[in-house]
Amino acid sequence: MTYTNTLKRIRQNKTNYRKRSAILIGRQPFIAAKISSQNISAQALKPTLTGDIVVASAHSRELIQQGWKGAMNSMPACYLTGLLLGKKCIEKGATNAVLYTGNHPFTTRIAACLKGIVDSGINIPVSAESLPDENRVSGKHIAEYANLLKDDDEEKYNSRFSALLKQGLRPEDYPRHFEEIRMRISDKLPHDNETLNQGSNTVTKLTKEKINNDSNTKIKRPSKGGSKKE
Repeated sequence: MTYTNTLKRIRQNKTNYRKRSAILIGRQPFIAAKISSQNISAQALKPTLTGDIVVASAHSRELIQQGWKGAMNSMPACYLTGLLLGKKCIEKGATNAVLYTGNHPFTTRIAACLKGIVDSGINIPVSAESLPDENRVSGKHIAEYANLLKDDDEEKYNSRFSALLKQGLRPEDYPRHFEEIRMRISDKLPHDNETLNQGSNTVTKLTKEKINNDSNTKIKRPSKGGSKKE
């Protein structure tokens, strides 16, 4: 029986070195988003051999300064945090990036944050099918559930949405409140905001035809034995 030595960060499930090497080879800023039980934080980082440099960062707690009264880790909050991060990236002159998930799965809330970044004007290679629709990120599903629950059991309605009601926000008004905060953030974006209401129209669609026609596009995937210089 032989012993195979593995790196410490692999054993601790902290680093996916295959994805990490691809990030370093690409030499592009990357987006990393972390969602906790209460908040979401997102960063745009520039990879280097000695460590990552933070270009811009956004936290869902910053939405309070914009007047946000909803939950801090819901899909609307994830979208708005991504939109805020995209605004900061553009102010720093970073207009291109890729998503880096590491060992974490690509969830719907991560997708909502990514949609906010894309709608802010950042160019990220992602398919429109991977992003949630407008009804989900605006909280329309929350408002519909609140209306249904209020008609069926008002006591349960008051208990389930007690945090929102305490903040002075009726859950039925979630989409309207979301739109107010989105426009409050987007009005400060240093570019044309007409694409904000188009949603997936700003998404960079990757097709075989586009890749084949672009002579400058080179896709490198590190092999199991490591990458080789050509």
